[in-house]
Amino acid sequence: MTATQNGHTQNGRAQGTAEGSRPLDLVVVTAGTSVPSSTRMLADRITTSTRDALARHGQEVRVTVLEARELAHEVVDATFTRFPGEKLRAAIDQIARADGLIAVTPIYNQSFSGLFKSLFDVIDPGTLAGVPVALGATGGTVRHSLAIDYALRPMFAYLKADVVPTTVFAASEDFGAVSTAGGENSLATRTGRVGTELADYMLRFAGLTGGAVAPTRADEGRGRRGDDDEFSDFVPMTDLLGR
Repeated sequence: MTATQNGHTQNGRAQGTAEGSRPLDLVVVTAGTSVPSSTRMLADRITTSTRDALARHGQEVRVTVLEARELAHEVVDATFTRFPGEKLRAAIDQIARADGLIAVTPIYNQSFSGLFKSLFDVIDPGTLAGVPVALGATGGTVRHSLAIDYALRPMFAYLKADVVPTTVFAASEDFGAVSTAGGENSLATRTGRVGTELADYMLRFAGLTGGAVAPTRADEGRGRRGDDDEFSDFVPMTDLLGR
């Protein structure tokens, strides 16, 4: 289900480069359906750029990759039962602990894949509140590139995630294009920009740098709603009709 990549490890635990600093947790959700997958390839590029940007700040990061296709059956079951299976619960817990999230989906019919959407549908409300998120998508042609802004970004805004300004869409031609790596529109440049932005957001969210606007790790509950207060704002229908 998951692949975890650490920087330098000792006794199975990642060691931060700065004294007293903990490794940040970066979770990557990729919804590609094939192996190999261009969606996974794009996710890996953004991940590498983010790790490199954090390294420039002397900050280590733990990376966990979640392949949505490996969770597909449990996602469908949870959609009907609202009780996630063991693998899905472990994945949700990883997302809940994340200091940053990279979410990449293939584009089908001008929108995100159904599996990608279903995975986030079974995550508890408030789980992503304030969490820095980088968005990416893949498709056959650049004609699908606007799907990120009119489909993915509104969904993560509803989930109250803190989405970085830049997103990356990669068409099939981007992976085999002969272009200058440092070109303004090259895939390397675009993923590098997203990685830099996500690293900055993650450092602020973790409280390691100042200037955070969204809730940070230091904020109690991170804006999430638990079982006890899920219905705290419930208003009876009779009261609604009487207003």
